Amino acid sequence: MDESTIIRKQIELFEKKGINRRKFFKIMAAAGLFSLIDTQHAKAFSSKAKGKIVIVGGGAAGISMAARLKRWLDEPNITLIDPSDRQFYQPGFTLIASGVYKPEDVWKKQEDCMPSGINWVKDAVIAVDPVWNQVTTAKNGKIPYDFLVLAPGIQLNWDKVEGFSYDQLGVGNAHCIYDFQGAQKTWKALQEFTAKGGRGIYTDTYTKHKCGGAPKKICLLTEHYARKHNQRDHIQLDYFTAEKALYDVPYFTPRLIEIYKERNIPIQTNTRVKGIDTAAKQVHFERIETIDGEKKVTPFVEDYDFLHFLPPMSAPDFVKEAGLGFPDGNLAADGWAMVDKETLVHQKYPNIIAVGDVAGTPTSKTSAATRVQVPIAAKNLIALMEGKEPTEKYNGYAACPIVTDYGHVLLCEFDYDKNPQISFPFSMLDMSKEQWAAWLLKVYVLKPLYFYGMLKGYA
Repeated sequence: MDESTIIRKQIELFEKKGINRRKFFKIMAAAGLFSLIDTQHAKAFSSKAKGKIVIVGGGAAGISMAARLKRWLDEPNITLIDPSDRQFYQPGFTLIASGVYKPEDVWKKQEDCMPSGINWVKDAVIAVDPVWNQVTTAKNGKIPYDFLVLAPGIQLNWDKVEGFSYDQLGVGNAHCIYDFQGAQKTWKALQEFTAKGGRGIYTDTYTKHKCGGAPKKICLLTEHYARKHNQRDHIQLDYFTAEKALYDVPYFTPRLIEIYKERNIPIQTNTRVKGIDTAAKQVHFERIETIDGEKKVTPFVEDYDFLHFLPPMSAPDFVKEAGLGFPDGNLAADGWAMVDKETLVHQKYPNIIAVGDVAGTPTSKTSAATRVQVPIAAKNLIALMEGKEPTEKYNGYAACPIVTDYGHVLLCEFDYDKNPQISFPFSMLDMSKEQWAAWLLKVYVLKPLYFYGMLKGYA
């Protein structure tokens, strides 16, 4: 079935839910119009500020910051350091793992995504010296800066899962879609698991992690895939979360819990993965509870036939080693950059901005959050270059499109206070429930918006 047929069928089903074809296209057109307005606004802003800017990281945050700053500065002096050959649309990994996308759908050559007119140093940063204003790279030595943008993304710490290492991904049917190859292995294994039957275990992790909805998505997609192939009665699915609840945004949580109940997927809370025995196909868990004011840790072991898990995550080691993280509090242990949560300016070194996953902000780490952070951070950086106080403020907006089945998405948008922040045109719908329109956005709109809007500094 080609994409045009899928879209036509989805629109027909969308109409049955009370929204006619004309209104559907009006909604999509409105979204496009607002993107155009943002683009024109971006072109209108300019500054004569000068200074050498070094951007660490060439992912969503780093490249879109470079594109914005290049457009907004009359005389940009921007160096971006990143070793990658390819730019991945990482939200697409879930769709690879569920057979919706092909692997080649989610990446482009890094050189084709890099803004023209900037200095790209194809190297890895191994140290930052915020006192002497310089970074150290693996091959090119020290690079000085006047202003630093930290955008290196997140570090996946596979070694913190006992008995496991990255090169074991897929061994013993233990999988993780937070990796390009891992997503491909997951899709193959998901098909084999649902055909053969057995028990599937799905987990998250106890640290802050990017796209917190991803483990929930692949769990629900496995369940729906099994139903579509008349295999649901042959598989048992269990979801284990290290959190005290499945989700913590009140507007969206009730429906998500309902979906898990309707699909007969039990949820166990306050439970983290300690280790994996791939030979025995066993997960070693710890249930961590507070009883009568005392912390109680209960170890237990579960057998599986198919496992999807997340490794603990943190800021890259060089961020932690440079003393750029929080000295205390719940964001300290994993080294997240100590930024002001509204301005994204570092609280100790005011010539440093952090955006994207590395930023120590109390919200979800998603590409949607990065998209909103970047123009705010770019304008605040320019204000600092002009000798002014940064005045732009980020309200903690993040979005997590939780794919609930092949055709529906619970599009969770919220701010620092966990209040819903429904974007137009979806404010015209009841977004506390899964929607076809959000599926169309997830599958057909967000990827081109990423490559041709966000990375270009327009969206």
